[in-house]
Amino acid sequence: MGSYPRHTPEGAGSVTADQETPLSYRVEAEHGPVSLRYFAPPESLCAYFGSLYIFSVTSSGYADVTRADVPQLRFRLEGQGGNYIFQDGMVLSPPDVCLLGPTFGATRFELDQPARVLGTSLLPAGWVALYGDDASAMADSAFDMAACDADYGLLLQKLRSMEDADAMASLCWSFLGERIRPFADSTWRMLEAVDGWLMDEGSPRIETLVERTGLSARQLARLTNRYYGAPPKLLARKYRALRCSARIALDRESWQVLCEDGGFYDQSHFIREIKHFIGLTPQQLQNEPSAVAQLTLLRRSLGGDVAVINRMS
Repeated sequence: MGSYPRHTPEGAGSVTADQETPLSYRVEAEHGPVSLRYFAPPESLCAYFGSLYIFSVTSSGYADVTRADVPQLRFRLEGQGGNYIFQDGMVLSPPDVCLLGPTFGATRFELDQPARVLGTSLLPAGWVALYGDDASAMADSAFDMAACDADYGLLLQKLRSMEDADAMASLCWSFLGERIRPFADSTWRMLEAVDGWLMDEGSPRIETLVERTGLSARQLARLTNRYYGAPPKLLARKYRALRCSARIALDRESWQVLCEDGGFYDQSHFIREIKHFIGLTPQQLQNEPSAVAQLTLLRRSLGGDVAVINRMS
C-alpha cells in the first residue's frame, strides 16, 4: 500500500489511511473531512502522466492552498463555483474540465460547495500530448479543455454517471492513452536529463545540466520553457522547495539542517522559498500542515516503479 506518516503534527488533522482501499487517505480538517485517493498510471503512461486522483471535501466554504506543481487536468464531478487565486493575485473560476498550467508559486483555492474532483498530473510529455503549446505561456493559469475538444466534455458526462472509482480511473487512462504521441529519441533524452538533474542534486546547478546535455544555457532555457514552463533556474528553485517540504513534513527532518544542506543563503531565504512554493512556512509544515498539504505530499507513497519526479508530481 505504500508508506504514510505515522506521526500527526500537533494541531493538524489526523491522516487516516483506508486499509481496504490502497492509496486512499482522509484528513479530518477544521471544516469537515477531506479525502484523496491516488491511482498510479499504467506502465505505458508513466512517462506522460503522474498520479490520477479523486479529491473530495464534504463541507461548504472550504479553502486551502496547493503547492507549486506540474500541470493538472481536472474534471469536476460534483459541486459548483469556487476560485483559484494564483501567486500573482489573478483570480479564476475553474471550468468543469480544467487544464491548469504549471504553477510556480502556491495557489489558493476556494470552494463554495461540497465538491468532488477527478484529476491527473501531466508530466512534460503528457503536456505536449494533450495541449502541445509552450508550457510557459500557460504558467499559473488555466482554461476550459472541453472548449477546444468536445471529447473531454463527453468524458466528464461519463465520469459523472459512474460510481466505481477503479472503473473511472481505467476509463481515464484509456482516454489519455489514445492521445499520447511518439517523440524523437533526442527529446526523450533531454527530458530524462532534466528530470534526473532536478531530482539528483540538492540544489541543482545549471552548469551540471549544460554538461549533461551538451546544450547551451540559452538552448536549455528555450526547451525547458516549452516542456516544463520555466527556465532551469526557476525549475531548480521549485523542485528544491518540493523536496525540502516532503522531508520536513513526512521524514520529520529538521528544516534548519535542510537549510544548511540545500544551498540557501540563510534561514530567512529558506523560509521565503518554502512559503512561496508551498504556501506554508517550514514551521507550519512541521507542526500545522493544512489538509491538502498533507494529502498532496502522500503522492510519494505511490512508490514502486514510479519515477521520483512522477511521485513529486
